[in-house]
Amino acid sequence: MLQHPPAEPGMREEDVETPALLLDLDAFEHNLDLMASLLAPTGAKLRAHAKTHKSAVVAMQQIRRGAIGQCVQKVAEAEVLAWGGVPDILVSNEVVGPRKLARLAALARVAKVAVCVDDAAQVAACAAAAEAAGIRLTVLVEIDVGAARCGVPPGPPAVALAEQIAASKHLIFGGLQAYHGSAQHKRAPEQRAESIAAAAEMCRRTVEQLRQRGLDCPIVGGGGTGTFGHEAASGVYNEIQAGSYAFMDADYARNSNPPPFRQSLFVLATVMSRAIPGVAVLDAGHKAVSVDSGMPLLWQRPGLVYTSASDEHGKLEVRDGTAPALGEKLRLVPGHCDPTVDRYDWYVGVRGGRVECLWPIAARGGMA
Repeated sequence: MLQHPPAEPGMREEDVETPALLLDLDAFEHNLDLMASLLAPTGAKLRAHAKTHKSAVVAMQQIRRGAIGQCVQKVAEAEVLAWGGVPDILVSNEVVGPRKLARLAALARVAKVAVCVDDAAQVAACAAAAEAAGIRLTVLVEIDVGAARCGVPPGPPAVALAEQIAASKHLIFGGLQAYHGSAQHKRAPEQRAESIAAAAEMCRRTVEQLRQRGLDCPIVGGGGTGTFGHEAASGVYNEIQAGSYAFMDADYARNSNPPPFRQSLFVLATVMSRAIPGVAVLDAGHKAVSVDSGMPLLWQRPGLVYTSASDEHGKLEVRDGTAPALGEKLRLVPGHCDPTVDRYDWYVGVRGGRVECLWPIAARGGMA
């Protein structure tokens, strides 16, 4: 159940109940426009990743700026987006289990949907679900291009799966999923470039081997916020799956030559205690901000350092300048935007110090 929103339109930012997830609308819209302009001359299309924003409202704004659709990681995310009007959705992940596949196949009556596989048994299960639903399901082969997580090796193993898909009268071979997640946060730009050059070459060889077997490869998808320019310029990737670009976070900012987007996502927190000299305590701890990629940063308060978190508390050390006042509202830059968004039911959209809108984060949570 959605929680009561922490704000209402017209409210001053300093009156928003905390902790709250703020979206700076000027920076957010700048990021959407910038990504569209950067991809336009490359010919690669944006299939923005909704695992970051989890919102049909955000998805439709990306689509209005030229995104061809969205990708998700779970069937439940696909359902929320499809019911919210998103017309083209790729589950850029493997889906295991007949009930989940049945739900995915049922969505084909609402939107264009596709899914990834990396095992022959998954191909058979997808075919069974499609047959039961009376549809043809588009299926991509995921190849491992360096992340060592999911995906078959490029080349002959990928071709064999593609041929199995193409041979089924209930499936359509959709192409290759080739995402290199760990490359996104390699700190040096030359490391990121090298990783994606290797990934693109694996894709290029696999596409050629598919062609030799008489199979077209409509989609070669991958790319993220840290490397999208390399994939888009490769001449191989034709769909870019960046998601964090819309919001950004502290971990992307740590990259040397970071992505050219503005920080638009913040956790608004209140100073709830000043009992210890040199220390301030916020009402935003583990339940308010993800620390899997490091502690959050204080926005435009360089003398304050967020040093530790517990369930409901975030500890700040005052290392320089004026200590914050009891009751003062501070913006935090999350270390990792995706799991931080997942903690909230609402985006509080702000512009010029005022709340402009509230958007539900309808696909949040550990849904199947």
